[in-house]
Amino acid sequence: MRNRLPPLNPLRAFEATARRGSVSAAARELNVTHGAISHQIRALELSLNVSLFSRGGKRLALTPQGALLLPAVTHAFEEIAAVTAAMTRPTTSGQLRFACVPALLSFWMIPRLHEFTDQFPDVRLTLIASNDEAHLFSPDVDLCLLYGNGNWPDYWSRLWSPLVLFPVVSPALLNMQPLRTIRDLSDHVMLHADDGREWNTWLAAAEGSEIPRRRQHFMSDARLSTEAALHKQGVALGDTITAGGLIAKGELVAPFDLTVPANNAFYVACRSEVRAAPIVKVFIDWLFSALEGDPMPDPQLAARKILRARSASPGGS
Repeated sequence: MRNRLPPLNPLRAFEATARRGSVSAAARELNVTHGAISHQIRALELSLNVSLFSRGGKRLALTPQGALLLPAVTHAFEEIAAVTAAMTRPTTSGQLRFACVPALLSFWMIPRLHEFTDQFPDVRLTLIASNDEAHLFSPDVDLCLLYGNGNWPDYWSRLWSPLVLFPVVSPALLNMQPLRTIRDLSDHVMLHADDGREWNTWLAAAEGSEIPRRRQHFMSDARLSTEAALHKQGVALGDTITAGGLIAKGELVAPFDLTVPANNAFYVACRSEVRAAPIVKVFIDWLFSALEGDPMPDPQLAARKILRARSASPGGS
């Protein structure tokens, strides 16, 4: 037969009083009267047939018996709190199907995927590289991170990040083919991730709309144009998020000190009925916290370093 345990409320009163050092402080914490705490401690002492506090002076002191009891009581309450939290915590296991802008998925999310996996090891991800808004309507996709205007009236969406655009190029290509001024772009292959509108916007801001475009390649998305830039195939337009890690590692550089706002932005979006699912909620929270904790390189600072290096080199202009 198990030993009979002391009553719970007197144990709570004892633990709070011992931890706070006074009956009044314990009464405030537990939202009861001073007299109720004193009564519960006295009831516990009578139940155990020991004195738990040495009464005298401004601060209560534990007796040897009280000092022996306190760690066990504190540990027990901590264990109860932990188990209760685990019982009430939403489940974060199962499969999550996530569609994401291809460049963002490849260059930003994949390098950070272990951070989510370490935190939620029971979540199995299906990753879809796509910027197709049709995934919002599909029951086979739980969550999307799309590049667009965020105007999907029948669906929940939240701005994840605005974007600024700027040219990026491999430093190895710069060594072979200089890119000292805007006009030097005419000697390079221009890599497009759309129908040409984004480059038109940047060139207009750079007062380079009249530059001859002798060689151009058009690609379906920014992942391909960025990869082409990595392989020294030409100059692409990048942004601080998808190209940021590549710039930080020195695999790409921003040769010009000019950025322009993108026409659209990145949005997290899903069907309204899916948003409340615990597994979807934790992934949305992770997407925003990972972005917030990720210091993005300043492309203009990188460009200024390149410009200074050019000026310092023999024949620099």
